[in-house]
Amino acid sequence: MGGAVIFGAVGYPPQASAQDEPLARFTHQSLRWKPCADRDLDGAGAQCAEVTVPLDYDHPDGRTLTVAISRIPADPARRRGILLSNPGGPGGQGLKMMVGIRAGLSEEVRDRYDLIGMDPRGIGRSDRVTCALPLPTMIFSAGFDLLGYARDTALAGALAASCVAPDPERARRITTRNTARDMDVIRSAFGEPDLNYFGTSYGTYLGAVYTQMFPEHSGRMVFDSAIDPRRYGPGMFADMGPVNEAALDDWAGWAARHDGEYHFGATAFEVRAFVERLIRQAAAHPLVGAGYLVDEHTLPPMLLTLLPNPRLNPDLARVVRMIADGLDGLPFDMDRLKSRITAAAPLDTPAMAAILCGDKAAPRDPAWYYRNVEAARASQPVFGAMANNITACAFWPDPVEAPTEVGNAVPALILQADRDTRTAYPEGVALHRDLTGSRLITLADTRIHGTFRVGLSACVIDAVNTYLAEGILPATDTTCTSDPNYAPG
Repeated sequence: MGGAVIFGAVGYPPQASAQDEPLARFTHQSLRWKPCADRDLDGAGAQCAEVTVPLDYDHPDGRTLTVAISRIPADPARRRGILLSNPGGPGGQGLKMMVGIRAGLSEEVRDRYDLIGMDPRGIGRSDRVTCALPLPTMIFSAGFDLLGYARDTALAGALAASCVAPDPERARRITTRNTARDMDVIRSAFGEPDLNYFGTSYGTYLGAVYTQMFPEHSGRMVFDSAIDPRRYGPGMFADMGPVNEAALDDWAGWAARHDGEYHFGATAFEVRAFVERLIRQAAAHPLVGAGYLVDEHTLPPMLLTLLPNPRLNPDLARVVRMIADGLDGLPFDMDRLKSRITAAAPLDTPAMAAILCGDKAAPRDPAWYYRNVEAARASQPVFGAMANNITACAFWPDPVEAPTEVGNAVPALILQADRDTRTAYPEGVALHRDLTGSRLITLADTRIHGTFRVGLSACVIDAVNTYLAEGILPATDTTCTSDPNYAPG
């Protein structure tokens, strides 16, 4: 219909007065659908709308935000509700998430649900939060000495100040609990009694918080690559150290089998030694250009970005080769390097900082982090100084409300790879324990973050589609295997 505004034919509950329901003007708002002005979304037949939500739910008559959502409509004759999604991060833009996810969904599931993407508050098209200090990430490695750690500490403090100072009220309310409230406003605006949900990575924490806050409206919940709510924050990052060391070893074995192409070494031991030397070279002679820096603080996070999927093995090898050539004085294209890294981890640093730091208070003492960094170095020579490093959260104002303690019997399907590099396997097991009505599907012997992928495991795909279509969880916890042809040889 070109650029014309499309009004959704959605039934809404009877209007309530503000005295009866303080959030009535939000929960009963009409959604105005229009083209998304995005090639992928428009090509998928999606429409977009903006949902108005309170900045502060304790003061619904105060400032507001807009949350951008997309909808790939269900078959009207078979529709049973909405399936909302979140891609993780925190800081991930989710407006286009369902364009990719629907490839793994059965025709029956696609027919039954409006597939809803969302840029959560403070992200992307949803009144994006900004910081005056334009850092590409809030996660750095502490480097090799106290001087390098002091630099990271100063940078973390500066980032926090640059994010909070311009608008403290707004910055401090870009939180998971408020996003969960926004999700319930979206549910109400659609006139739905239940919210069905597909969340990945951080999206599992968001979904778990929703089940705790709104158990009566929690429908069919799928949590892929889950976070332990108790470890959310510094503990979650610390858990990433050992699993990424193991992932680097796995990649090193692959790279050794391709030594004729990349020339890192003929054994996994030699490849790992090459990478560790590279980090020390970058410390002595950093690469700088196009507003980007490659040194001992930034190189470990770059490696981590490309470890969550074995199909990225060649991409990681190319990045390592590019950096090695640059350090050896050969022609080096920083823009090309940036594009490879950011394509693999398209997160919004200001939103990530606001959400993580606004959700849960972090330790304030810089010495606490440095002790943990030093303790991790021997067993985690590449990632220990990153996984335990100080962040902006050490300098963020205290959260406006306490973090959510998750523990309920809402049914949920939890998917977890046993060699996940971002959310360690024990974290998914812990969430399963907290959600007593859940079932856990383990993807065995697989280095992957995000298990719901076409071609990865038919067992996982079938379990998700059965649950979403029929509401049937597996009778017991289940172990799945991956397709042996998924990863490169």
